[in-house]
Amino acid sequence: MTGPGPLKTVDTTFRVVEELWRLDGAGVTDLATRLDMPKSTTHDYLRSLDRAGYAIRDNGQYRLSTKFLQIGGRLKWRMELFHVASPELERIADETGEEANLTVAENHRAVIVHAERGEQSLNLGDYPGLQTPLHTHASGKAILAHLPEDRVDGVIGDGLEQVTEHTISDPAELRRELETIREQGYAFDTDEQVLGMGVVAAPIGGGDGGDVHGAVGIVSPTRRLEDEGYVGELVDAARQASNVIDINYKYGG
Repeated sequence: MTGPGPLKTVDTTFRVVEELWRLDGAGVTDLATRLDMPKSTTHDYLRSLDRAGYAIRDNGQYRLSTKFLQIGGRLKWRMELFHVASPELERIADETGEEANLTVAENHRAVIVHAERGEQSLNLGDYPGLQTPLHTHASGKAILAHLPEDRVDGVIGDGLEQVTEHTISDPAELRRELETIREQGYAFDTDEQVLGMGVVAAPIGGGDGGDVHGAVGIVSPTRRLEDEGYVGELVDAARQASNVIDINYKYGG
């Protein structure tokens, strides 16, 4: 049978790619050691990636090429939700000075699609494509609260990683919070994904049993979110933006 062979090859290729990404470049020997592969096999994979344009050899080391950036940029540009959301995110960033971002769910993970930063926003090194567990911050939970029950069960079944001491890792507690989010129409967290960071988020869609498309999140230092009045302002901004985005996304702007 020939089926398993190509699948193993593809799996190994992505193991090489991911390790190159983690190491930010490596030589054949170092990479082979880390992957527990023969040097000759490792070299073959690296040469193949080089020929295809996905890796570059420089001074005896290999690193990933900007072809991945090209693919990611094209993928983002093809997303209608990104185009609809961008003006609203820019408006929030200008008005609040904070970071406003668009998050979607993919394979039980929260993925940042786009972010606009204001004058006083945190600089945490987040970027389009950054993935985090859905349950660890307000944007992810705003989406999770409006996903079908089997999807929620799947996320919980994967295990609720405790990223910080404030991350919800108990299934019953998470389900209670998701119910609260559905009732109040927004999500809020402090220090659950990153210590010193809080997020206010509103789902895009998801009302009356409809599909949830993503979430608008506003990121702020935890200290600023100790002001309940300020939190209220951010909640209003996130909910208004998510409503505009939802309507424009449904009806084509």
